[in-house]
Amino acid sequence: MVMDYSSDLEQYWIRGFCHGINSQASSSPTTCFAALIQQPIRSGPDVDTWSRPGSSSTHTPLSGSQVQSECLDMSGNKKQKTDIQRSTNVVYQSHSVSRSKRGQVVGTREGFRGCTVWLTGLSGAGKTTVGFALEEYLVSHGIPCYSLDGDNIRHGLNKDLGFSSAEREENIRRIAEVARLFADAGLICITSFISPFTKDRAEARKVHEGAGLPFFEVFLNAPLEVCEKRDVKGLYRKARAGEIKGFTGIDSKYESPEAPELELRTGDLTVNECILLVVNLLKEKGIIPPGLTEEVTELFVPQNKVNLVQSDGKTLPTIAITKLDLQWVQVLAEGWASPLKGFMREREYLQALHFCNLLDSGTINFSIPIVLPVAMETKESLTGSAAVALEYQGRRVAVLRNPEFFQHRKEERCARQWGTTCTKHPYIKMVMESGDWLVGGDLEVLERIKWNDGLDQYRLTPQELRKKFKEMKADAVFAFQLRNPVHNGHTLLMTDTRRKLEERGYRRPVLLLHPLGGWTKDDDVPLDWRMKQHAAVLEDGVLDPNSTIVAIFPSPMMYAGPTEVQWHCRARMMAGVHFYIVGRDPAGMLHPESGQDLYDPTHGAKVLSMAPGLTSVEIIPFRVAAYNKSKKAMDFYDKERHAEFEFISGTKMRSLARSGQSPPDGFMAPKAWKVLTEYYTSIQKEQ
Repeated sequence: MVMDYSSDLEQYWIRGFCHGINSQASSSPTTCFAALIQQPIRSGPDVDTWSRPGSSSTHTPLSGSQVQSECLDMSGNKKQKTDIQRSTNVVYQSHSVSRSKRGQVVGTREGFRGCTVWLTGLSGAGKTTVGFALEEYLVSHGIPCYSLDGDNIRHGLNKDLGFSSAEREENIRRIAEVARLFADAGLICITSFISPFTKDRAEARKVHEGAGLPFFEVFLNAPLEVCEKRDVKGLYRKARAGEIKGFTGIDSKYESPEAPELELRTGDLTVNECILLVVNLLKEKGIIPPGLTEEVTELFVPQNKVNLVQSDGKTLPTIAITKLDLQWVQVLAEGWASPLKGFMREREYLQALHFCNLLDSGTINFSIPIVLPVAMETKESLTGSAAVALEYQGRRVAVLRNPEFFQHRKEERCARQWGTTCTKHPYIKMVMESGDWLVGGDLEVLERIKWNDGLDQYRLTPQELRKKFKEMKADAVFAFQLRNPVHNGHTLLMTDTRRKLEERGYRRPVLLLHPLGGWTKDDDVPLDWRMKQHAAVLEDGVLDPNSTIVAIFPSPMMYAGPTEVQWHCRARMMAGVHFYIVGRDPAGMLHPESGQDLYDPTHGAKVLSMAPGLTSVEIIPFRVAAYNKSKKAMDFYDKERHAEFEFISGTKMRSLARSGQSPPDGFMAPKAWKVLTEYYTSIQKEQ
């Protein structure tokens, strides 16, 4: 007879405070429950029976080798107890989400979201992988949840159970009750258990429905042969050899769900595809808000309306825009700045300038103003217009609907965005020389922005990059932005990141090498030469061309340090990036007057790790690399072996390239260095 032990768990929890369980937990429900399930449940109070406090009913211990030992019963008295033989062939699975990270986001989104997502399927179907990945995804988006894994539970709460039919039934019954408590606390509880029997899953559903809590059965449907091939624990092999009896799928039946809320064919789908399907289910059921995911908002006119908008545009008054303005039009049109629908209106501008966030649809990290400056004369002539056309070099490229004009307070903007108003800063100089008014509005871009410089094929939109990642079956995408040539210190960091991702269980991590392609200051290496140099790095095999995408990020460079680096990171989120490598002094430069660092070189990484609205991407901090003279290669710097290292500055690198000399062996791929020397030689010839 299966009994309801929910009151026993409650009694156990109360006793836990006296016996020290709660001493290692905070008041957070997630942490408290986590402490509970890691503790072994006692099966006393006497040798042969398990009595509910205050009840005359008893429960005979389940089968297994019995070991006598002393324990405390619910009243704190010493009793003899019977331990069931400890479970074997189980491996503890580490969470991808840390307790500190989970604690930061519990309760940050309003609304009760308590429910249970019950993942069921054969061993090897992907329950643990999908469960932990889903947990990581939801927590990263501010949704409190916790993943209960079958092996982990058998290390704590259910360590007294074996694998007989009765013990499996009891295993699932306990989990259903614990999941109900998690859901009742307002968390999305993800359970990853084979749960092979229909009756047990039905009982788990009944427990939730009786408490008024949503329950979603998700069937991970993978053929037995696929599961056996994935057999990372070697369990199928042992079962086939007769070493494990009653193994589901071999000599114990798995009863497939007849009407699950969702079926995931994990033999055909990637982990990310599975996550999105579950997330969509939770959206449809009203568990999570519709704006949870980073949806790309492209601003191109639909193909069937282009002629109409073009005809309309010919009748509209115009604003002549600069090359810099057109680069921002491209950024907006391709969706890098989603959810913006055009150049910022005053409300959006103030939110970005003062809070580094857009606040009208939740908290969306947006650290830089994307604005269109205009002169006073333009503002006066266009005030009251319902729409204006944006014109670049005599060609109308976009229509701005319902324009809103507001004052361009340049000094205040520069002080807040850059932390300085020094007009020798190259981008600040352009701001100070721009119009005294800003105009915002909804943007309709007539066609794809092309520069006809031989590099347009590298200018992939966020949607195109997402498609490429999917075609490559990427289960993790990590991005590295740069505005300088790639040396082997950079490649060391990128290859080390790939190695760490693979160690974490990712099978097909893809690198997005994403050089900035908009405006840069005059002394930076031009984009066309940087792209040649990057191609040479791949050709030399320093980076794997089969798992690397080189594309151009169209944004101009503002050299605004930690403020700007948030923009760089968030824009890559729109392309589907999961991990972002942040370097030393990202988006920084030397102060144009003092010659000192304008920003602390370490602040970019620190700010990114704390910035609101960037939780769906994991920040990979830069590790200092230097030339190891002993290894004759770039290596991570170790201050204990300082004498072995040489720091080759950008100034020294440029000096060597200009003079046609070679750097130390192992500093840069030979073909890539050759491109760099050709660039500096061409400059000298021009001069």
